[in-house]
Amino acid sequence: MPKVARWEKRVAWLVSASLAAIVIATASLNLQGSRLFDEYILLAVVIAIFPPAMLDYVDYRWKKSIDERLPDLFRSIVQAQESGMALPQAIEEASKRRYGALTAELKKMTAQISWGMSFEEALQSFGQRVDTKLTRQSIPLIVEASRSGGRIERIFEPLGQFVESTLMAERERRAQTRPYVAIVYVAFFVFLLIIIILFKTFFLQMGDLSILRFAFLSPEETRRLFFHMSFLQALFGGIVAGKMGEGTLSGGFLKHSVILLIAGYLSIKFFV
Repeated sequence: MPKVARWEKRVAWLVSASLAAIVIATASLNLQGSRLFDEYILLAVVIAIFPPAMLDYVDYRWKKSIDERLPDLFRSIVQAQESGMALPQAIEEASKRRYGALTAELKKMTAQISWGMSFEEALQSFGQRVDTKLTRQSIPLIVEASRSGGRIERIFEPLGQFVESTLMAERERRAQTRPYVAIVYVAFFVFLLIIIILFKTFFLQMGDLSILRFAFLSPEETRRLFFHMSFLQALFGGIVAGKMGEGTLSGGFLKHSVILLIAGYLSIKFFV
């Protein structure tokens, strides 16, 4: 996956928010009080959040691919230094191998060194470009090791083990939270089933009774209320599921909220 720059995310937020505002304004002027008004609001929310969330998730996957290849990179550097190469040469040799998205960043780093930039500055520039949690933790240690001199390769082996243990802990966390993600889905679909049963067996058949007129709830008003409830349940339930499963709010909206929103919309539209 490609890297997404910060300015691209800002442009996506600006364009999406502008389009969503246009949709809401159009619905408010022409569809206020109708059934289509709620559908336009749902469309506006998806337009406002989906493109920026998609870019944020793509950037998250790119950073994740970088972190997952760091142990391989550190092992290559150790092997190169054990053969007598200096650290900049070891990184240049590693840049010739295939490390996915990490390879392009290593080539940029070696190019900067060849242009006259010091190894420390090139390494810090690499960290600023990549900007992942593991690189932020690793690069200061590499910089200090290069300053101190001696057998620098000794730091890379424990550093690679630390990165591998961190990635393993993250995989275990995702595996342990999958049942909780499933609970979000089960709870939402049970909620939809209850709504459908209540509407068809109670609210629809008793819509003409005085008790409902007294409560100011017609069948259409009840349907809109259920639609709003399912919308909120899908949106925030999906975000919570994504935060537990992927660790990111954007991943929750893309992978879970959109699925639940579509399921809720279709259920309310065709069964309520």
